[in-house]
Amino acid sequence: MLNTARHNLTTNVRLLWWLLRRYGDWAVRVLVIALVLVRLQPAEPRAALGEPQTVITEKPHLCVHTRLIDEVETWKIQKSLQLVREMGADHIVEFFPWAYIENERGVYNWQLVDRIVSHAENQGIRVIARTGFVPWWARADIEQSTLNTLSEDAYPDFANFVAAFAERYAGTADEIIIWNEPNLAFEWGYTGVDPAGYARLLEAVYDRAHAANPDVMILFAGLAPTLEPPGSANALDDILFLEAAYEAGAGNYFDGMTLHTYGFTHPAEMPPAPDALNFRRAELLYDVMARYGDADKPVYITETGWNDHPQWALAVRPSERAIYTIDGLHIAEDWPWLDQMCLWMLRTPAPINSHQDGYTMMTPEFQLKAIYYAVQNYALGRERDSALWLPPPSEQ
Repeated sequence: MLNTARHNLTTNVRLLWWLLRRYGDWAVRVLVIALVLVRLQPAEPRAALGEPQTVITEKPHLCVHTRLIDEVETWKIQKSLQLVREMGADHIVEFFPWAYIENERGVYNWQLVDRIVSHAENQGIRVIARTGFVPWWARADIEQSTLNTLSEDAYPDFANFVAAFAERYAGTADEIIIWNEPNLAFEWGYTGVDPAGYARLLEAVYDRAHAANPDVMILFAGLAPTLEPPGSANALDDILFLEAAYEAGAGNYFDGMTLHTYGFTHPAEMPPAPDALNFRRAELLYDVMARYGDADKPVYITETGWNDHPQWALAVRPSERAIYTIDGLHIAEDWPWLDQMCLWMLRTPAPINSHQDGYTMMTPEFQLKAIYYAVQNYALGRERDSALWLPPPSEQ
């Protein structure tokens, strides 16, 4: 430490001497002012855990999908989770990429996960973990495959990762989603959507995860809402995929279902139909579960909501977004099979610069949007029909 200080002092003296000789004393003055200004810059806010918190809410099914894994500064993770708590949600869904954690086969780096899970636990928030994203060493063809392409030869490697995750976070992140939207061709390297292949992935993971953590909940991945017919090069209708996965035996290898159900431009109460993509499509997917004997398994809607981006064809006005979202939350209260309804999404570390920005509840700079206040008012039991999306009086 002392040697480092001496080195820095010597370097600074030499720099000042060189500037004085070359540019005169005005340059030295500029440098000194610059150094003073740097010293006056606010330091990164501290992110100590502090006293454990408790979520106050009247709506225990309220949940939100976060995007914390790519945050650089810990204080932003902490602030995001504080705002989740203050909104009245006691669950989050967070993506934990396999490639981030096991970049070298058999070597796990849990640092990124630890800081999210520890701050969530400190805020009184439970974590539903979504998995995916294949590390380079597990991809059969790095040049041709997509980042989520997982060959069947690598299923045991992924099962090892899930088991390690389940063991490490037992009691804090017991619900683990296996993959994401496997009815999209992208998830299969555009080699064809494979419901039976997904059933085999669940089978590979299930016993390993339960051996590592008997309380783990292995969750079927949320399917992308789509009406694509069999044989499509891009995707497969989510209802058809779920039926095919059940036919392949998937029902024996998951403990709960996750659903992705968006409202798009339709109000929440629009009735479900096989040829319609709307919020209540969730009811049709649950009907498939019931037909295959899984009516008692819990269901988690892990992505849902409306978009208010001003330049997207499938967006709505901010006021409509608030009304439709609250209506959807009320409808979900009457679904006895639903455990959590997780809104997509809280916030992103930086602007996406696409229609996806219209799904966030606050800006990257933590400026709260109307939808945040609407959901907070709902969760805390202070809905006001005439001012649903306004902040509480103390914040106006």
